[in-house]
Parts: sequence; structure tokens; C-alpha cells
Amino acid sequence: QGQLVESGGGSVQAGGSLRLSCSASGRAVYNNCLKWFRQAPGKEREEVANIFTNSGESNYADSVKGRFTISHVDAENTVYLQMNSLKPEDSAMYYCAGDSVWPSSRCQLKKNFAYWGPGTRVTVSS
Repeated sequence: QGQLVESGGGSVQAGGSLRLSCSASGRAVYNNCLKWFRQAPGKEREEVANIFTNSGESNYADSVKGRFTISHVDAENTVYLQMNSLKPEDSAMYYCAGDSVWPSSRCQLKKNFAYWGPGTRVTVSS
């Protein structure tokens, strides 16, 4: 058993910042491939960022590159998503997902995950 729980969502004006957190518990703490996804109403789920915690290697969607930063703190069993220069089009439910993979190349390709959080809502107003 294990779970992921997101927090940190909220409402912010365009240009503002938010930091999302995703805390792991139980067996979920052993996940080494962690991703942030988002889904806006009427749109498909979009992968935002991923991190392979063994190496710290991270990747980003083009839509957030240069504005968002994913990080992981082992001691806290938490993955963060720092979101700067937010735009109205960033508004969505944000979900974290986790699983264990090897090697690191499988993390970027992975689509199905053993663990998902319930999500946290981000609303950016213009």
C-alpha cells in the first residue's frame, strides 16, 4: 500500500507563482519515476514534467519549459513543481504520478503508473 497526495494549488493572477507538492507514503516512497500531469476541462491530460530521482534527470513539456521546475527531496519523500510566470492556459487540475523503473530512459516514456494522487486545482486569472 502507498499513496501520493498533492497540495499547494490555488488561485493566482497571471505572472504569479505557485509551488505544488506531492508527498509519498507507504510503498510509494520507493518510486523513482515521478511525473506531474495536468488536465483542463474538455482537454486531454498533458504531461508537464518528469524526474528520475536516482539521477535527478528531468524533462519538461515545451509549454512549460523555462517556467516550471520539478525537484525531489529524498528526505521528505516529496516531489515539487515550482511554477513561475503562470499563464491563464496553465489553469487545470494537476496530478502527480509515480512508479519504479529502470533504466532512466523508461521514465520519460512511461505512461501508466502504479500511483496517482487525487489532484490539486490551479486557477490562473488574467
